[in-house]
Amino acid sequence: MQLRNSEQGYGAVAIVLHWLTVMLVVLAWLLGTFGDELPRGAIRSTGLLVHISIGLAILAFLLIRIGWRLFDPAPPLEPTRFGIWLQVIAKLTHLVLYGLLIATPIVGIFLQFDRGDALPIFGITEIGSPWVRDRALARLLTGVHELLANALMVLAAVHAIAALSHHWIWHDRTLRRMLPG
Repeated sequence: MQLRNSEQGYGAVAIVLHWLTVMLVVLAWLLGTFGDELPRGAIRSTGLLVHISIGLAILAFLLIRIGWRLFDPAPPLEPTRFGIWLQVIAKLTHLVLYGLLIATPIVGIFLQFDRGDALPIFGITEIGSPWVRDRALARLLTGVHELLANALMVLAAVHAIAALSHHWIWHDRTLRRMLPG
């Protein structure tokens, strides 16, 4: 498999970054949604550390992905019988997905700071909160973070359903272009 994208499909770098992001987003969402079910103490604290680390990794991989995409543009969209409208919807969906992938971890970072807590960087070091605790703002940001995360999951599900529809209903190469091999 080639590293770079071609007219026929995505290259290895784009595919790895895509599927790695998918796995990290699902794992972060699961930890964020069900982390409060973990027993209090070290296990819950570790769950939060992992959740935050995954969020930072998603942000880092997204920045790499955007940089790679500037260097190696995506292949052209597969033509469909729906014409330009489906292409416009696909491009808009991707833009919103990218926006949610950026906004969700950034709001999570602000949430951590507004709780008055340091931001752990992969358990190696941490960045102290640059401002004092603000419980009201932290509660607000908790809701915003959850809303963004849930919206990301819903839009990702729509994205996956669209890819499966391309494969099983319209029988084009849209899904196969993002699969290895």
